[in-house]
This record gives sequence, structure tokens and C-alpha cells, in this order.
Amino acid sequence: MTAIERIEHWGDAHHPAWLDIVRIGLGLLLFFKGMSFIGDTSQLSALTEGLHFNAWSYVAVHYVAFAHLVGGLLITLGCLTRLASAFQVPILFVAVFFTNIRNGFTAVNSELWLSLLVLGLLILFWILGSGKFSFDEYMRNHPAYKMK
Repeated sequence: MTAIERIEHWGDAHHPAWLDIVRIGLGLLLFFKGMSFIGDTSQLSALTEGLHFNAWSYVAVHYVAFAHLVGGLLITLGCLTRLASAFQVPILFVAVFFTNIRNGFTAVNSELWLSLLVLGLLILFWILGSGKFSFDEYMRNHPAYKMK
């Protein structure tokens, strides 16, 4: 058993059911954040402007919106949660350490604190997986979908 398989096994065995509610809330938050980015792309463009990725800002805006929409939906359903979380982590890493930190660690900078919380939860679900009440668990236990 490889190290990744051991981490996945440990995460599956130590996942309390109440974390499923947190996972669903996180997925919905990411989904609605993606919806807001699509509704106002100028907001996301303004965030990426200060990063000096001029050639990539157009791609970054669309990647972030798409990743939040699809990843948020997958995390909410508990489908491919580890993969969806892995695609979200670089976005939140940039949001925390390059975009929001420019405003400082003040109580007024609520976007930084939300980004830190979401980054921590994404790393948690990247390790723990989707949990008992998820599409992944249904597929794992349903007889019609078991590998032969």
C-alpha cells in the first residue's frame, strides 16, 4: 500500500458524519462564489491585476470561475471530493498569500479570513475525502457499481 493509499484509507476511516455538513456548506460557498465571479468578472480581474500575470489574467479569471462552479458542485455532492479540493487549493493559496494579504491581517479584511478558512477546509477534505453521506460512498457500496 502506497503512502497516498494509506492517507486515503486513514481519511475514510476517521471521517465523522458531522463533517459532511461542513463539506456541503463549503461546496455551496465555492459554487456561489463562482457564480458571483461569472456575474461580475471585473471583480476577479481586479484581484488578479496586481499579480502581474497580464498574459494569464484572462485564463486565470475563467479557470477560477470554472473551478469554483464545478468544484463547488462536486464537493457539495461528495463526488470526487479529493480531486475537486486539489483543484481548489492553488486558487485559495494565491488568494491568501498574494491577493488578500496585501490588505493586511486586520479584522476588517474579512475576505482574507474567509480565504484562510476555505483553504484550511479544502486541505482537510483533500485528506479526509467525502465522508459517509456522499455520492462517492454510494458508488462504493452500491452493488450495481462495484468492480467485478
